[in-house]
Parts: sequence; C-alpha cells; structure tokens
Amino acid sequence: MGHDISGYNKAGEEIAYARFSMGNYNAKILYSVLDANNYYAGVSGSGDSSTFSIQQIEKALNVYKQFYKNGESPSESDVLTWDQKQILNFILNCLATAQKEESVRVYFG
Repeated sequence: MGHDISGYNKAGEEIAYARFSMGNYNAKILYSVLDANNYYAGVSGSGDSSTFSIQQIEKALNVYKQFYKNGESPSESDVLTWDQKQILNFILNCLATAQKEESVRVYFG
C-alpha cells in the first residue's frame, strides 16, 4: 500500500507523479497543499480524482512555499529533502499543464 498521486493533462497523459509509502508523513503535506485532504484514505489515496484550476495549483505552490519558508517541516532528513523536491516538482508540473490547458486532473491512488 502507498500513495500514488498522478497529474494528467486533458489528453490523459501523465504529466506529474509522486509516490509515498503508506507510513510517510510527507504524503499528507501534498494532500494539504492541494487542499485535497478528503482524498487521503490513510494508507493510500481514495482512488478518486479531481480537476484543479490554475488558481488552485498556484495556491498550492504558495502554500508549499510558506510551509517550508516558516520552518514547519518536521526534520531536515534526507528523506524529507527528497520528498520536498518530489512535492515541489509535482506542483510545478501540474502548474505548467494548468497554465497551458486551464486545468489539470489529479488522481489520488
């Protein structure tokens, strides 16, 4: 079990991917910055997807930046550093697609 979160463009092509083990706290950070906590199902995602607008992804990026700027991260371990990059890359890839297509679909598996 784990969290497999994917972003898709309108053609259905995967444009972003993030993977977290079922016990990885950092999965909750991605759900939180996307304001998608209702898709968090404990050991994995809910299996549902949602469409996000440019504004929603821009907000997610701002929330991410504020979260790490304020030093609220639980630690500075190598795992967290990897996950910080994974989360940021996911958001940036979704933002690039949303800017081109006005929205992006995210699947929470």
